[in-house]
Amino acid sequence: MTTHESANSALIDRFGRQVNYVRLSVTDRCDFRCVYCMAEDMTFLPRQQILTLEELYDVARAFVSLGVKKIRLTGGEPLVRKNILSLIERLGQLEGLDELVLTTNGSQLPKMAKDLKAFGVKRINISLDSLDPVRFRELTRTGDLSNVIAGIDAARDAGFERIKINAVIMRGRNEDEVLNLVNFARERKLDLSFIEEMPLGNITEHDRQLAFISSSELRDIISATFPLHPVVNDASTYTGGPSEYYSMSDSAVQLGFISPHSHNFCHLCNRVRVTVEGRLLLCLGNEHSVDLKEILRAHPGDSQLLKQSIREAMNLKPERHYFSLEDEPQIVRFMNMTGG
Repeated sequence: MTTHESANSALIDRFGRQVNYVRLSVTDRCDFRCVYCMAEDMTFLPRQQILTLEELYDVARAFVSLGVKKIRLTGGEPLVRKNILSLIERLGQLEGLDELVLTTNGSQLPKMAKDLKAFGVKRINISLDSLDPVRFRELTRTGDLSNVIAGIDAARDAGFERIKINAVIMRGRNEDEVLNLVNFARERKLDLSFIEEMPLGNITEHDRQLAFISSSELRDIISATFPLHPVVNDASTYTGGPSEYYSMSDSAVQLGFISPHSHNFCHLCNRVRVTVEGRLLLCLGNEHSVDLKEILRAHPGDSQLLKQSIREAMNLKPERHYFSLEDEPQIVRFMNMTGG
């Protein structure tokens, strides 16, 4: 595709925002059951309802031909999908794709980190909400902290361009570990983002309103020990995501804060999500969507129709989300269904 053709096919929504970033869910399954992500007893989708690896590739290729420069593979846990490395290898060869990145719980990295790097994954986000083995098991219900730490170290050894830790902090559960997590990131020279819990799916394990702790509170906790300085976005630090980044004068590590409740960032939104069942979600906090699976299976091989459907879907992208802690979740799908 020429530069002129790419410019003409750019994905622009009604509010003038260009979509150049897709979060592609490759599975709804996970080997963890994190308390803020899913219920303890989950029912997963039958195989015939999820996109095949070939269909996932076709969707990714269509988006890249429409000017998307960054694809993040998500889940569930993306690395538990059977034969996932074969898809990743093909995606890494897509002409026009600048960044192939991944979000993972880290459990599969001890055995897969080297292949991921070899196949073109440039950056990895790894979820880590506690450094206490017992608490980690409580929060993930099934996770082994030592295995995740080994995965983080394997990723460091593999030499990715950037590794970032993601931590969801909940009041009364792990806010006392904020400084421990910062020190962990500093010791291993990893960036770290703190994420406000998002109200997706009906959960009974905890009360989200009582557990909520804002990004500003976390910054206050950290600043008392490590003074923070806002980072001005530039080519070397800006990832096109919703994090507000801060630096520390005595470390190259950057701390990010993702604040869907306390600091709405929708005016900067440059992304869409594709669920593992082929729904093109135009917003994390809304149900506006288009069924790409129906198009893929009713018209196999028709890349033009697929791209036309994606272009037209941009008219459905809402201006913003409206998350509320006080009301019942408006979005009943769990985070593992949404795709990270």
